[in-house]
Amino acid sequence: MKMEIRRLFPGDDALVMRIAEDVFDEPVRPDRLAAYLASSGHFMIVALADGIVVGQCAAVIHRHPDKVSELYIDEVGVAPAFQRQGIATNMLDAMFELGREHGCEEAWVGTEPHNVAARALYEARNEPHGPAEAFVMYVYKL
Repeated sequence: MKMEIRRLFPGDDALVMRIAEDVFDEPVRPDRLAAYLASSGHFMIVALADGIVVGQCAAVIHRHPDKVSELYIDEVGVAPAFQRQGIATNMLDAMFELGREHGCEEAWVGTEPHNVAARALYEARNEPHGPAEAFVMYVYKL
């Protein structure tokens, strides 16, 4: 099986039409994917196994007037059959490099306290800027 870690660009929509189960939270809508890939500062890295998306990592640059630019890792997902093979780590490495190329000095990611697999992934990185922080998140329907 040929595994490839690849950044998506506008026009790469067709690459994301064959997706393994549980890579994304919901079905991918082509119009949303196209808008995402066309948006400045939005990045997506995918893991392809024989042309099927088995992993994805999405991130957004947050620019601030008073702080360094940050790369917010919004989503990381790997199909269950492909987990524990280094795919998520490789996608994060590629995304962090992309963030550095775009002037980001920090990257951050959050997960639920009970998501043991995600926490193990993030805590295993050899370069965290300290321990996990507790925070409270509010979601508003618009």
